[in-house]
Amino acid sequence: MDYTIECNDPICVLISEIKLIAIKTNKLTKKYGNSLAVNGVSLTVNVGEVFALLGPNGAGKTTTVEILEGHRTKTSGEVKVLGMDPSNGSTEFRSRVGIVLQETGIEQYLTAYEILEQFTNFYKTPRKISDLLEMTGLTEEKDKRVKKLSGGQKRRLDVAIGLCGNPDLLFLDEPTTGFDPSARRTFWDMIKKLKTDGTTVVLTTHYMEEAEYLADTVALMNHGELITQGSLSDLRISHNKTFITFKTDEPQLQLPKDIKEIAVMSEGAVSISTENPTAVLSELTGWAISQGIELSNLEVSRQNLEDIYLGILK
Repeated sequence: MDYTIECNDPICVLISEIKLIAIKTNKLTKKYGNSLAVNGVSLTVNVGEVFALLGPNGAGKTTTVEILEGHRTKTSGEVKVLGMDPSNGSTEFRSRVGIVLQETGIEQYLTAYEILEQFTNFYKTPRKISDLLEMTGLTEEKDKRVKKLSGGQKRRLDVAIGLCGNPDLLFLDEPTTGFDPSARRTFWDMIKKLKTDGTTVVLTTHYMEEAEYLADTVALMNHGELITQGSLSDLRISHNKTFITFKTDEPQLQLPKDIKEIAVMSEGAVSISTENPTAVLSELTGWAISQGIELSNLEVSRQNLEDIYLGILK
């Protein structure tokens, strides 16, 4: 397989030290007239990981992904996907990449099995239809017409279509929009299974919980630029905030001076954001005990991805 090999260790003797790269861009740029939709984006997606590309509407996510998919040409910079230039649109590239768009126009009166039979015929070495149905949890629905499938089942069929060619790399664009919580969890488990099977997944989503649950690596774009990229633990370290919250029935609660300066009080709820949680929590609980005050519903939590995302975009 034509993957890029990246090794940061100059000795690089052990295979465990070598990372296979599925996607790599360097100063990728896309202009429309004088407008920069993508401005010098350099990102890396490792083989076998789930990579989440996040950002508000107009951030440049869609343009970046379309360049990676080969649907749009770059203005400048470098881009390699599975070791190939996606803009060439070669048969090999198309056979190794699966794409699941937000909306797909498939025949509503065909059955799920017939749809997959149609799409697998486009490839030289497709996945077995029975495997596609099992992977996406559609075995029992294989004889249902598309129009009779639920929203979640239709979305799983979209993924099955994207997997027909047995791709090494799968692009998922807002895959669970409109799902109820149960359907979303079922879909997430399916994506986890794809990763276990070795498929590299590039995901765009507006659901921070979805990215937090699925992604090995998260990248955040805004105004066409890549703001940050890393694992969730990396992002938490670089944006080191802990939240301490509790409730109180004391209408005129007099917190210690140091804590009062960093606390936000609203309708009996107190929220504290700090980079020194141990010291703050020690002072807070010591003060509460000395004053005989009960800190009900006391919680200590690290920043989640949504907190980090909103903090970066402020």
